[in-house]
Amino acid sequence: MSCGVLPMDAAPQIAVEIVALTKQYALGMAPAVDQIDLRIASGSYCCLLGPSGCGKSTTLRMIAGHESVTHGDILLHNRNITRLPAAARGTAMMFQSFALFPHLSALDNVAFSMKMKGVAKAERHRRAGGLLERVAMGRLAQRKPGELSGGQQQRVALARALITEPKVLLLDEPLSALDPFLRVQMRAELRRWQKELGLTFIHVTHSQEEAMALADTMVVMNQGLIEQVGSPHQVYNFPANEFVARFMGGHNVLQSGAGLVAVRNDHMRITPAQEPGATGLAATITDVEYQGTYVLLGLRLDDGADTASGMKQVAVLLHESDYLARPFELGEPVRLSWDEAHARVLRPGAQRPTPHQARPESQPSKTRRDQPAAMAG
Repeated sequence: MSCGVLPMDAAPQIAVEIVALTKQYALGMAPAVDQIDLRIASGSYCCLLGPSGCGKSTTLRMIAGHESVTHGDILLHNRNITRLPAAARGTAMMFQSFALFPHLSALDNVAFSMKMKGVAKAERHRRAGGLLERVAMGRLAQRKPGELSGGQQQRVALARALITEPKVLLLDEPLSALDPFLRVQMRAELRRWQKELGLTFIHVTHSQEEAMALADTMVVMNQGLIEQVGSPHQVYNFPANEFVARFMGGHNVLQSGAGLVAVRNDHMRITPAQEPGATGLAATITDVEYQGTYVLLGLRLDDGADTASGMKQVAVLLHESDYLARPFELGEPVRLSWDEAHARVLRPGAQRPTPHQARPESQPSKTRRDQPAAMAG
């Protein structure tokens, strides 16, 4: 999948380059990650996004060195790290569970990796204390993880990851264990830390909202393939194919003269069927959901309005004031239409590449510099 490809001499500095990266757990099984190409710009915040089983966490673990690579290469600032152990790669990982030692203080958790390297206690505590101060945890340095809130534990986990001075920070669903209010607060802090530190962040999530709030670049994955790469605005407003449009949400996928199109549900026009001159697709109101600022209407296209059974259910998002001015009732017949300028023609989804010939994992592949890669950032 290639999206936003730039000439090599015009591209920004690349932090991570993935070339034909593949992970296959057993012969005869479909690869968990299938020959993906991707470049991630230095200093950017990149989110790998997709449903469970799409290959996003496997990709992150291969970058980290926690998962072996079947085929392909991983380059960090133009250095091939594919076969290096995790500790020698220049990356650090923040896990979903934070993985803090429960019997150690926050200070000793942060300093632990330096202790393993034989750094003197005074020096490692000085550096660990400085990092805890940086993430606003200095006053709680002596507390154990069980005495800290979820957000405080996350700050300790971040400080522990940063003490190794990584070039790239890898985050495996770091917000999923937090309650919704804290999740919103902590994603703002993650974004601020990323900008202040100037590091490249690669963040795995299944949350569309989280990815759009955090990312400079989103990489949408499905069944081991990359479906689309782009900024949140590009991916949401210009979905490449039906999978992206449906996965990102907020779109209706409809049949038109141009083929399948995606139309944002807030760009749909809805008219009572009995209104003189009403035109468009015939539909019936099946659900009315009040969401505060907006009201979401669920509708079913009437028989004959669309031939594709999977496209019978559609949605229209109305501003609260528009709905209150003309409420719609369950079972009410309506007509749906949209401006052609708001319809995004959808291309076919990502195609699975030709299978690699089996090759031992210990034998690295030749990096394919002559083939385009999706440019993230």
